[in-house]
Amino acid sequence: MDTSILPRSGNDKDKRAEKTGLPLVDFSKVSKVYGVGRAQVIAMDEVDLAINEGEFVAIMGPSGSGKSTCLNLIGCLDTPSSGSYRFKGVAVGGLSRNQRALLRRHYLGFIFQGYNLLKRTTAIENVEMPLVYRGYKKSVRQKMSLTALKEVGLEGREHHTPAQLSGGEQQRVAIARAIATNPSLLLADEPTGNLDSKKGSEIMDLLTKLNQDRGITIIMVTHERAMAEYADRTVHFLDGRISNIQNNRVIHQ
Repeated sequence: MDTSILPRSGNDKDKRAEKTGLPLVDFSKVSKVYGVGRAQVIAMDEVDLAINEGEFVAIMGPSGSGKSTCLNLIGCLDTPSSGSYRFKGVAVGGLSRNQRALLRRHYLGFIFQGYNLLKRTTAIENVEMPLVYRGYKKSVRQKMSLTALKEVGLEGREHHTPAQLSGGEQQRVAIARAIATNPSLLLADEPTGNLDSKKGSEIMDLLTKLNQDRGITIIMVTHERAMAEYADRTVHFLDGRISNIQNNRVIHQ
């Protein structure tokens, strides 16, 4: 697939500064239904949501509320049953499976609660993985990976395996891996869920810095209200619908 289906400029770094005049993420009456008949579950029910470039948005809600489904749909890990999802103005529902895979590869970065690092490989090798899929030469991959690791505060820890790193350091490796490709959007699924409050706050400070200094849009699912308050807005889900959207900018003042 030619990734020109999406608005982009000549090089990857410029993607962060692109302004299309449209929301980066735009849901219109998006629903997701699993199963049929008595087994049918409505995970999302006609959700409208717009997220602009450069925003930091937290998503909260009880288990089964639809927040994880929302993140999966935004990340093109699943597709809506109905409604419209547009990314940078492009209708994602009209893309093929391969095109959605390339959208993830070129525009999205993922951060998970469990870090998802390869246990027998070093920090720099873990960060290099998405760059391998992008086809970069080894020398370029290493340079980009070292830059990303330095940015998350792991300079000098490049050749340590996950077993030689603390939980907070492992999550920093995962963040470095996610930002190494210069994504337009970071999707974080409970990024502090396995960390104590001190390490969790350090990770949130790092995400906030990436959002403010580099302009990377961040969408984060969390159960922790204190972590959600780092975001510009908190979107609350309940029973597959948005129950409330809280403006956190007042808290930041």
